[in-house]
Amino acid sequence: MEPLSPPEPGFPVQKSSSVLQKKSCILLGVTGSVAALKLPLLITELLKIPGLWKGRSDPVLHIELRRWADLMLVAPLDANTLAKLANGICDNLLTCVIRAWDMRKPLLFCPAMNTAMWEHPITARQVEQLKSFGYKEIPCVVKKLVCGDEGRGAMAEVWTIVESVKSILEERDMSMQS
Repeated sequence: MEPLSPPEPGFPVQKSSSVLQKKSCILLGVTGSVAALKLPLLITELLKIPGLWKGRSDPVLHIELRRWADLMLVAPLDANTLAKLANGICDNLLTCVIRAWDMRKPLLFCPAMNTAMWEHPITARQVEQLKSFGYKEIPCVVKKLVCGDEGRGAMAEVWTIVESVKSILEERDMSMQS
C-alpha cells in the first residue's frame, strides 16, 4: 500500500464535512519516541474533529479497546515498537491491542526516530511488513531532530496526521453508507 498523501496545509479542522458529524472513536497509541512531546497538541487538534470522544470512564483490556475504536492511530511509532509489531511481539498494552486489531478497521502509523535509525536497512523492511498487514503509513519528514541531527525521521506534522485521520474516517463512513 502507498503511504497516505499529505493533505494541503491550512485546511481548518473546524470546517468538517457532514460525514464526520456521526460519533467516531479513535484509539491513539503512543510509543517512546521524543516526538511524543507533540501528543498534547495532537490530542487538542483531534478533539476538534466533530463527533470524536471527549473521554472514557472505566479502564478496559486490549480486546475491549479494539472493539471500542473505529480507527487506531499510533503516533509516534518509535523504532522499538515498529520492530515489535513487524515481528508479532505483543508485550505491552499497545502492542497487544495492535496484535488483536480488527483488520476491517483502519490502523494508521506515524514513524518517528533518529535519522540513522530511519536509514538502517531493517527499518524499510519493518515498515513494509506493517503495510503488508494493511496498515497505513503517514510518512516521517525531514527536519532538525531534538538530538540536533537533521534528516528524515521526524514524525509527520500534526496537521498532516489530523487531516489523514479525517480523510480515512470520511472514506470509511461513505463506504459504510453505500
